[in-house]
Amino acid sequence: MKRKDFIRNSSGMLLSSILAPNLMANVSLISTVNLGVIGSGGRGQGIIKLLNNLTGINVIAVCDTLPFRLEEGFDSIKNHNNAKAYKDYRKLLENKNIDGVIISTPLSTHDKIAVDALDADKHVYCEKTLAKGAAATARIVNKCKTSNKIFQTGHQYHSSRLYSELVDMIEDGKVGKITSIEAQWNRNGNWRKPVPDPSLERQINWRMYREYSYGLLAELSSHQIDFANWILKATPKKAIGFGGINYWKDGRETYDNTKVVYEFPEGVKATYTCLTSNAKDDYKIMVMGDKGTLSIFYDTAWFYPEGEYKPEYGEVDGVSGATTNWTQGKGTPLEIKHLDPTKQALMDFRDAVINNKTPLSGVTTGAKAAYAVDMGIKAMDSGQMSHWDKNNYIL
Repeated sequence: MKRKDFIRNSSGMLLSSILAPNLMANVSLISTVNLGVIGSGGRGQGIIKLLNNLTGINVIAVCDTLPFRLEEGFDSIKNHNNAKAYKDYRKLLENKNIDGVIISTPLSTHDKIAVDALDADKHVYCEKTLAKGAAATARIVNKCKTSNKIFQTGHQYHSSRLYSELVDMIEDGKVGKITSIEAQWNRNGNWRKPVPDPSLERQINWRMYREYSYGLLAELSSHQIDFANWILKATPKKAIGFGGINYWKDGRETYDNTKVVYEFPEGVKATYTCLTSNAKDDYKIMVMGDKGTLSIFYDTAWFYPEGEYKPEYGEVDGVSGATTNWTQGKGTPLEIKHLDPTKQALMDFRDAVINNKTPLSGVTTGAKAAYAVDMGIKAMDSGQMSHWDKNNYIL
């Protein structure tokens, strides 16, 4: 079954399961999911605001180790008079009214919190990247194998109906045989957040420090790595890369300039670039095949065919005989309706919990991207080629 058919049919899954007694064991008995949000920095607060407006979800708790972040997160909850605030996530996990948790904390903390949440019998939505390093990723994978709770990795583009339609197009042969993928996520800025107290620098700007994060490859490129794994139905075999702190001389430890090339089975090369000093074209993925190229942006996509293009003629601004629906150098825009990817991902998590169904971006999806990030970091740090580690990359 294609992904779009799965999505189309999923709305009837709960009803059909209820009507079929032999499927009752697979159906959740809840109609509203009570959530606790662990980590209420910028991303956590953004998620809370989206959750506030989704039916079938109540945010009833929030946790953060920084008092001012905790206050901001608590105030972000629509019905915060009925919510609770925690400084220690373990206390939040003791709350029996909480069905599941959102983990939006620094990367290095994901594995411990996720495993503890599953042990506490909570469903888990864990922000990408799944975990920092192979061992931490494998701990989550192994715990999920012994848990009956829903686990979703926050690769939100995996939930985007724009992206799922593009995957279907690729599977239907729209671009032909894929030989190359080129992706970038470029910004022009130091990526820093204001620090009210110098002693909180590392906690607030944790993306800058190796203790907490792998930087750009983990925090940005991992979304686009996930897309390559998805469309190729494979994981990379090897990687080469270069990274450096070449622009922002401000004490950061994670690279501000990265380029990693992965080789997938059948020879497909996938290149990932991240800059913090030039924002030209910002976010972009190009999937190149022998029949055409898909150019994918945040919320739009274009198709440029190989070979001679036969223009479509019509009327544009009252002028007949003009070419329509075509932009030189970009091709034809693809009209696909979709919601904000994070909003859609949270809706999918809700539906997975209520229907007790495997999420579209599960632990395996997250692990594959996390291991690829691990490969890229090793390649950049060592200056040598790294390989998929079949002994330690547990799926």
